[in-house]
Amino acid sequence: MRALLTALAILACLPAAARACGEPWPDFVAALTDQAVAEGASPQEAQAFFRSARQDPKVLRADRAQGVFQKSFTDFSRAVISRDRLTRGRQMAETHAALFDRIERETGVPRGVLLAFWALETDFGQVQGDFNTRDALMTLAHDCRRPDLFRPQVLAAVALYRRGDFDPARTTGAWAGEIGQVQMLPADILAHGKDGDADGHIRLKTSSADALVSAAAKLSDIGWRPGEPWLQEVILPEKLDWSKTGLEQALPVEDWAKMGVRPREGMLARELSGAILLPMGRQGPAFLAYPNFRVLFHWNQSFVYVTTAAYFATRLEGSEAFETGTPEPGLGPSEMRRLQERLTVLGHDVGTADGILGARTRAAVQKEQKRLGLPADAWPTPALLAALTH
Repeated sequence: MRALLTALAILACLPAAARACGEPWPDFVAALTDQAVAEGASPQEAQAFFRSARQDPKVLRADRAQGVFQKSFTDFSRAVISRDRLTRGRQMAETHAALFDRIERETGVPRGVLLAFWALETDFGQVQGDFNTRDALMTLAHDCRRPDLFRPQVLAAVALYRRGDFDPARTTGAWAGEIGQVQMLPADILAHGKDGDADGHIRLKTSSADALVSAAAKLSDIGWRPGEPWLQEVILPEKLDWSKTGLEQALPVEDWAKMGVRPREGMLARELSGAILLPMGRQGPAFLAYPNFRVLFHWNQSFVYVTTAAYFATRLEGSEAFETGTPEPGLGPSEMRRLQERLTVLGHDVGTADGILGARTRAAVQKEQKRLGLPADAWPTPALLAALTH
């Protein structure tokens, strides 16, 4: 459940030595030390930050074992949205009502969305992780899987250290370097962090106000549209053109209504556009994703995680539990990897065959379903796998 953002301008400034992954650790540390100085740190500050930095093999093991994202939407949402979390979320909404009122007034980000991320990321601040953040970031920056993502985060942590909001020896958090009650990476803290309790510091670990105001600022800064919904459960007609569904195929909501799409609760926001999401295929739950839904992918790239967080937010705002329907059986991790390998052979770009049903795999599945004359709902089944491998 990680907020791993890309695209940081610092990367363009990195020297070739700092961009090489897997180099000897002392050379790697020396290159980053030089880069920190080039970006404004004094030699003493840079040396103090990187002193005693070490690789953490536990970080690499965690990075390679993200099996939670191989779960289906139904299984994942049931696992993380418990009755206790719903109850505690509503209690937190009451406890911090004045703070949420201020946040909604200033940014338009609703409390349900913030409560959902607060719950899913750290169980309302109770489980923030005990990995040394500097070492975690440097381990992942040195590793060759995603160095371009994490090297700029190391330098952002140096910037936080220079202003007194990061202790390289004591700051801890998640294995992927996120910090605090809502798990933000250092570059996001630099860009969006706010002093919510007016104590002169941005401390996302110990201050709920700082964490929640910063989370709202981030969502607002990256495009949250005040006063608009993000996700709504809908009822679909049996003969809908399933090939029109999917996150990348937004249509005017008025058009969906003309096709027979109905809200399970409330009213459709007919003045907006939206995409029909079928996390478990056409026989499972169905949602209308509005433009604000896409903003949430800046927090996490996992379709299952984002859909779960968005749905959880609607529950915290008063919506009913979704109708599970009777979805067709899906694929297990090994079967999903076989499917992804076959889709790659057929010319689709699904990324790494990792057993995770991500956006690119869903898009490829939908195209193959349409080619084969099957209902194109982007839900991979054993029957589809058999059709593509025989």
